Amino acid sequence: MKKVLLEMEDQKNSYEQKAKESLQKVLEEKMNAEQQLQSTQRSLALAEQKCEEWRSQYEALKEDWKTLGTQHRELESQLHVLQSKLQGADSRDLQMNQALRFLENEHQELQAKIECLQGDRDPCSLDTQDLQGLLQNQSLQLQEQEKLLTKKGQQIYYHKF
Repeated sequence: MKKVLLEMEDQKNSYEQKAKESLQKVLEEKMNAEQQLQSTQRSLALAEQKCEEWRSQYEALKEDWKTLGTQHRELESQLHVLQSKLQGADSRDLQMNQALRFLENEHQELQAKIECLQGDRDPCSLDTQDLQGLLQNQSLQLQEQEKLLTKKGQQIYYHKF
């Protein structure tokens, strides 16, 4: 019976030893699982932080894109207005140049008539003083046209730049 008791005691010790080893193994596994959980939680927190940064950057870029689109449309509109003004100025410039050429031709014709009349001293239908008055009038108109063209040219130059 002593032998049976000793065997039972050995079995008991063996079971206790196995239980301790199993318990130790379970505790180690638990500690490893907790460490992995903490590591995973840190990774998740970092990923969430990065995600929030990217979301914030995305929203800022989206707002910048919207602003740039608005500015682009405004600049295109201004460009069209300036192109229209330039076309109008070019048209007026062409008209003024034509008027200037007409007045210059008329001035030359009148000058030629005056010279002809002064050379001939022949009384014609137009008197020399009348022609000189017309010539002076044309000269004044020519000067006014040149001033206007110069002023328009400067305005066009400034509008271009």
